[in-house]
Amino acid sequence: MEKTPSLLFAGTHFDRKRFAKDIARFKALPFHSPPLVLLFRQAKEEQEDRYEPEYKESQLTEMVGSKKEKKRKRNDSEVVEGFNVFKSSKSLKTRDITTTMIDDSALHRKEIEKQIERDSLFRKKHGIHIFGYAVPSPLRNFDELKSRFGCKSHLLRNFFELKFKEPTPIQRQAIPILLSGRECFACAPTGSGKTLAFLIPMLMKIKPGHKEGVKGLIICPTRELAAQTTRECKKVAKGKKFHIKLMTKELSRCGDFQKIPCEILVSTPLRVDFAVRKRKLDLSRVEYLVLDESDKLFELGFVEQIDSVVKACSNPSIIRSLFSATLPDSVEELARTIMHDAVRVIVGRKNSASALVKQKLLFAGSEKGKLLALRLSFAESFNPPVLVFVQTKERAKELYKELAFDDIKADVIHADLTQEQRDDAVDDFRAGKTWVLIATDIIARGMDFKGINCVINYDFPESASAYIHRIGRSGRAGRAGEAVTLFTEEDKPFLRNIANVMKDSGCEVPAWILSLPKLKRKKHRPKRDSVGAEPDDTEE
Repeated sequence: MEKTPSLLFAGTHFDRKRFAKDIARFKALPFHSPPLVLLFRQAKEEQEDRYEPEYKESQLTEMVGSKKEKKRKRNDSEVVEGFNVFKSSKSLKTRDITTTMIDDSALHRKEIEKQIERDSLFRKKHGIHIFGYAVPSPLRNFDELKSRFGCKSHLLRNFFELKFKEPTPIQRQAIPILLSGRECFACAPTGSGKTLAFLIPMLMKIKPGHKEGVKGLIICPTRELAAQTTRECKKVAKGKKFHIKLMTKELSRCGDFQKIPCEILVSTPLRVDFAVRKRKLDLSRVEYLVLDESDKLFELGFVEQIDSVVKACSNPSIIRSLFSATLPDSVEELARTIMHDAVRVIVGRKNSASALVKQKLLFAGSEKGKLLALRLSFAESFNPPVLVFVQTKERAKELYKELAFDDIKADVIHADLTQEQRDDAVDDFRAGKTWVLIATDIIARGMDFKGINCVINYDFPESASAYIHRIGRSGRAGRAGEAVTLFTEEDKPFLRNIANVMKDSGCEVPAWILSLPKLKRKKHRPKRDSVGAEPDDTEE
């Protein structure tokens, strides 16, 4: 063994042949490298080469990860969701959003319930009764037409120029219903503003100046009411170029409706039905159909024409509405067959007279007694204008001749007069040139005469409905009025029907009349003696 000056290996034997490889490795190392670190590194590499693992590091990682995932799922299922404080920020955010949505929904539902309660109290205050679901809130004032439904300013200006300051009860509820796209049939007392209730939605929704045919159709039972509705419609539509037409006799027979611009058409059933059949009037684009005084339109004389007109209005999105002061159950059932999802609106008591009219029954005995009672009434307290109703046109002519000898400015209107003569009679009465107007039931419905102080039923009305419409020519638009009904012995069996209407409107009625048997669904049109005839001498 080679001698070395170092004492490190003194007294030991070092076999160089056996550790030749290790000696060579140490000789190859740089002087500054720490030999132990490199030895450990080399030993690790050799160990990895000698022992090939069963699984690589990536596979071991997957295995360990899958075990941890299974354990996490098992633990999550055991933890209550509401108390897991180790949720991710994403789950917490989702929970916050869900909670916020639930809170908003609850607040929205509470607000809806509060609004329903407010609407209910408001309707009760104004005597409005509704039947239907999801009925729109009533109008508080006309300004809501702009805020809720986008009403144009010129229409609001026209309302105030026409002195429509506040909506009437029927207008408060019927207008929002129609503007919301719902159909309705409304029953409200005479003089309560039903005409404006269906004109406003029509004028708000129909665009003027479009030459696409008729968009609004209004059916009235009489020509006088149709003419009046046309005038009112033009007043409200002032400022916009609406083409509003009244279906006259000449227009229905000779009009070329393909060339005549017309957005709103007002007509009686017979004339519009004739124009559809003979003059090829196209009603397929009608968006609003109004049946005014609907109970009269559904009587036997008009049913076929109304059915034909309704079929001609074939627009699937049409909105139909029925308005009247009286709405019998039979008419309501018939109306439901042509309407969908309709809302029923009743103001006050159904089929009742206006509480503003002071009503009185007066026994006259005979035809001679009725004429004496009329003249005595004029002599004691004559307060024109006065409207006198009789049963037939022949009796209207007779009474007119009797009053012609008195110092009273009287006129008469009946079906035998020409349209021009009828219009002149109505215009003179409105202008105050005529003090007393003698009429049949031809003007008992819908006609608006300003300031009629008294209505006299010279001939007993044929039904309670006819009575309500007759006396409704007085007490309109909040004004007070008076109604006197004369009756004879032959009218006694029908007194109970009229007495019930009077009682419902707050008038005093004798107890003996209320104890009479009530006659149902029977009209009273007796054959009467001539006006002013002397009673028959019954002595033998």
